[in-house]
Parts: sequence; C-alpha cells; structure tokens
Amino acid sequence: METYHSFRPGQPWKDTEGKLIQTHGGSVLYHEGTYYWYGENKDHYVAGGSNWHWGVRCYSSHDLYNWKDEGIILEPAADFSDPMNPQRIMDRPHILYNRRTGQFVMWVKFAGTAQEPTNWQIQYMGVAVSEDITKPFRMVHTLRPLGMETGDFDLWADPRDGKGYFIADRVHTEVVIADLTDDYLGVTGYYSSHFPHTQPPLAREAPAFFKWEDKYCLLTSGTTGYNPNPTEIAVAHLMHGPYEVLGEACVNDVKHTSFDCQFSSVFPHPTRYGLFIAIGDRWMAKTTRMPDGHEEAETSEAAYIWLPVRFDGDRPYLEWRDEWSLDEYPVDPGPKKWWE
Repeated sequence: METYHSFRPGQPWKDTEGKLIQTHGGSVLYHEGTYYWYGENKDHYVAGGSNWHWGVRCYSSHDLYNWKDEGIILEPAADFSDPMNPQRIMDRPHILYNRRTGQFVMWVKFAGTAQEPTNWQIQYMGVAVSEDITKPFRMVHTLRPLGMETGDFDLWADPRDGKGYFIADRVHTEVVIADLTDDYLGVTGYYSSHFPHTQPPLAREAPAFFKWEDKYCLLTSGTTGYNPNPTEIAVAHLMHGPYEVLGEACVNDVKHTSFDCQFSSVFPHPTRYGLFIAIGDRWMAKTTRMPDGHEEAETSEAAYIWLPVRFDGDRPYLEWRDEWSLDEYPVDPGPKKWWE
C-alpha cells in the first residue's frame, strides 16, 4: 500500500487499507491533535443505479496525507420515508465542535421527499450530534432554516468566541449567512443576503467560507450540476458583509472550469502559518454514457482536488499545482494563532 508524502490533486487517493477514500462533498476538522476528513460515502453508487449515497464516512490522520478509515459516522436508513435512505438525496455534510456543549454537530443537506425523491426544488437540512466524531451520530431533527429552501452550505465557528454561522445558497436565488444558536442545532433568525440572481447558471451555490487575517472570504460556484464552472471569490470586512466579488478565483484555469472541480470547503491549517487548503471534488473524473446519450458521473470515483489558497495583496486566489506539500509553509511561530 502506498504511503503519501505530498498532495497530488486529481490523482487517485487511497486510505491506509488501499481503498479509494470516500469523503465526497466533504471537509476537514482538526481536534486535539488529529485531523478528521469526512464526507459523502459513495462506495455503493453506480451510474444509473438507485443509491445516491451510503451515509457519511470519516477518516483520521496525523499528517493530512495518509488517512485511516474510521467507518460510517452517519448511517443510511432502511426506511424509504427516512431522508437518510440511500436512494434519497443527502450530501455535503459539515461538522463543528461545540466547546460549550462538548458535542460534535453535523449538518447535512437533504433534497426531495419520499413521494418526490428527485425533486431538487425541495431542500432542507438535517442536524445530528455525537460526543465522538468517530462514533455514530444521532439525528436530532430536520429543519428549513429561516423557513427557506436552502441547498449547498458551509458551517463556520469563530475560533475566538465560538460563535457559529450557517452559510447556504437559498435554492438558486441568493446566498444567505445566518447566525447559529449557541448549541449549533439551529439558527437564531438573524441573517444577511448576498449575490442575488434570478436563476441558474449565474445563481451561486457550493459556498466555501474562510477568514483570512481581517477579511471574511467566500468561494462560490455557478449552478450547472456536476458540470464544472468558474469559481468566484468574494471578500468582506464584516461577517455579514457587504461582500465584494473579486472575480474568478482560479487564476490559471484556462478552461474556466475551476480545474474541472467544485470546491466544498476551505481548511485553515492549525500550525502551518498562512496555509488554507481549498478542498473540492472532480465529479466528472469518470463518467458512463447512459442509454439516452448523456454522460453520468461515477461519483464513487470522483477525484479530490486539494489546493493551497494563495494571496496577492488583498486578493485570495487558487493556482493549479500538480504536486505540493506542507513543507512549503513554515510552522506557526507563536502561541497566538494567525487566524485570530
């Protein structure tokens, strides 16, 4: 089995047992000296088949290169009336650790109903909790935050005071940023609206949030399904904006397809000074031609794109790298964290 010593975006990435990693649409969380990478488990997905997912899977690592499979942490459900049934749509899990409650809180996106399982216009959230990120989460409730149909989303907690935020696309019209309740199980009702558009493909989705120095930053993609499109970068001086759109984030992206991927999160490295890692999926890495002639993504084999966020003055950007490593970034020299 291969041992990794660098990141190779777009290349097959296997766990310590030699199996393809299954963390699609996912993110990384750092907790008590260990990295946890989690996302959609697609290992039961076949193009044209009935299974959309097989729960949420988690891996652990001490170096970000080599990942141990910790198993499924949010189980699929047998009952078709349960939104976690694998034949129904669940994706883009995000987890925050709540310092106040000592719980890990996971939000996932659901779409459709038991009667209309492929109706993408019906979108809502599920919230689950666990005392251990590697142990099964239990679903607390489902909700429509702010009474809205919200789709792709991100979660962020301010490391200074633990205040949490829900950042989501209000299905194909705008992006909303909402304050989470203190327990992270819901929203307070306070929110702001950004990037209004009337319809796809200009409407924004797949928000990936990070804070760089004194700036709040958002990556978003257009709405073209699994087909990649240009990622935009926007920045603000306050969490709720206003956000200024700076244009395309990927500077040497000659096809304007975000290096053929869609980003789902940005991970701030806890000890490497100034390192933010944009995490995405190359959904169309392998496709199957269906009887009607269209190409369907084999999402179980979607490749991962991990790229460092670079900075040019006040502008964050992404640049393609065939290979890169953590050694390019110095170890954080002081007790004060650079993101504070």
